[in-house]
Amino acid sequence: MSTALLAVIAVILCVLFRILNVNSQPLKPSVYCKDLNFLDTILKIAPVLQEPYIPTRLWGFSGHVQTIVHSIVGRVKCPWPLGERVYLTLKDGATLTYDLYQPLDTSLSRDAEDDFTLAICPGIGNTSESVYIRTFVHYAQCHGYRCAVLNHVGALSSVRVTSPRIFTYGHTGDYMEMITNIVERHPSTKIVAIGFSLGGNLVTKYMGETKMQKPANVIAGISVCQGYSATEGTRYLLNWQNFRRFYLYVMTENMKSIILKHRHILLSEDTKQRYGLVEADIVAAATLPELDEAYTRRVHNFSSVSEMYAWSSCIHYLNGITIPMVFINSKDDPIVPEPLLEPIRRHSASNDKSLYLELGHGGHLGFYEGGLMYPNPVTWLDRSLVALVGGLAYVHANNSKPAPTPPPLPSVESVSSVASFTSDKRIGHHSRTLVSQM
Repeated sequence: MSTALLAVIAVILCVLFRILNVNSQPLKPSVYCKDLNFLDTILKIAPVLQEPYIPTRLWGFSGHVQTIVHSIVGRVKCPWPLGERVYLTLKDGATLTYDLYQPLDTSLSRDAEDDFTLAICPGIGNTSESVYIRTFVHYAQCHGYRCAVLNHVGALSSVRVTSPRIFTYGHTGDYMEMITNIVERHPSTKIVAIGFSLGGNLVTKYMGETKMQKPANVIAGISVCQGYSATEGTRYLLNWQNFRRFYLYVMTENMKSIILKHRHILLSEDTKQRYGLVEADIVAAATLPELDEAYTRRVHNFSSVSEMYAWSSCIHYLNGITIPMVFINSKDDPIVPEPLLEPIRRHSASNDKSLYLELGHGGHLGFYEGGLMYPNPVTWLDRSLVALVGGLAYVHANNSKPAPTPPPLPSVESVSSVASFTSDKRIGHHSRTLVSQM
């Protein structure tokens, strides 16, 4: 073998080792939380959050590979949970669907104390049929949880679009309709809202919208791999650094395919005249901002894309959240660069009932773990989310306990009687006990 060929092989191996980050080591999640009592309560039920996350050895330390494997393969072993599809007709004429899955673990009692529903909002253009959603739903069902999965309007090929609009980045109305219907069906259930990527933004915004009435059944929320600010996130995605422009292209094409798939409604002559749409501009859009300028902001009556992005971003609604929230991101997510994570670090470090977990690896919704080449069937994310739901349920149970009834105040006669039999030594003992507790 020639020296030149050996040199080429060596360079290729070096590049592969560099891309795959093979020299990286497993790390524990970084935790940002002001409320230490809140954190301790969750960790009692979810000790997995204190353990190192161990990605698949050969390729799991690369955020790009994790993200690509998640996008193409989904999960290693994906069941197909059986559920009921619920159809709702909204006031604007839209047909909204969500899939409802009952728990599989029948050993758990189904009384009001143990009735929990996970209200799941998938990522951009995803549905209950997406592989990572199916895997998580099945895993949650096996642990005794009911699951409801929102199908973004327009994303399911089998469900016709019946109004001139599809889902957007910031409209939480569809998610609210699902929550309302769940409560009507199961009035005593306790709901934990879970959002992935775009769904994380919608869930967080829904939690923080002060003008939107939320049922008391909603006890907590979890956001996974979102970017918090559509304005800043788009600015980063428009750069080629870390191949972000490539991911933006894929997302743009997916959104265009949804619009064009339902063009008979979304791009009818009446709709185009009403909103000033030009079909050629929509087809020619190469980025999400171009597509949103040509279609989305017009249909939803925004004067500019910038206005729509600002309104859609959950970062402006964080201070309105009043119930426990957990946020999860990875530092090597190629779609959500690290500078976008600083606001949620500050928020969780300065607000009660807020917890932010930041992992060194995992990519965008990947979080594969274990093995050399072939990962475990259940990801770190699936395990941790179910554990977090248990922790949040424990927090809610502790907060719901009635305060102990104080004993009645003794009468003057009884105080005098007790005082006459109390020695100085005993009084000193009580004083020392109070000091040690303080």
